[in-house]
Amino acid sequence: MLSLRLVRLIEDHSAELGASLIDRLRHSSRTVDYFKLPDDELRHGAARIYRELGDWLLNKTETDIEYHYTQIGAKRAEEGIAISDFVWALIISKENLWHFLQTHAPIDHMLELYGEIELLQLIDQFFDRALYYATLGYQRFERSVGRAA
Repeated sequence: MLSLRLVRLIEDHSAELGASLIDRLRHSSRTVDYFKLPDDELRHGAARIYRELGDWLLNKTETDIEYHYTQIGAKRAEEGIAISDFVWALIISKENLWHFLQTHAPIDHMLELYGEIELLQLIDQFFDRALYYATLGYQRFERSVGRAA
């Protein structure tokens, strides 16, 4: 009973969500390392997380999330992004989405509420797993650099 209406709403507004996420990243004292990244890279990554969210929630496996986010974690570590900045950026990504849904997705029927609750649980689970695996990617990168030194 997943609310496909909300998934489409998120994907259709991915550019808007991405822009608001970048604005929040650029103005947070907890994500100063993100100032190092080019605007194009941030814009692409920010819109992509929202544009592809439905696919991540409905089609991807935990193994897919593990692979993708360990790679992202390792990449951010290599770029010199502090893990605390990365964690906060992912938290902001989720909060940005929650805020968007609160303001753009009114519930018209009780039946919709159940689908929306299910979607919100899946979103929460996705971001939790993304955070875990990205952190794992950071650790793996740091260990590989330590061994090489």
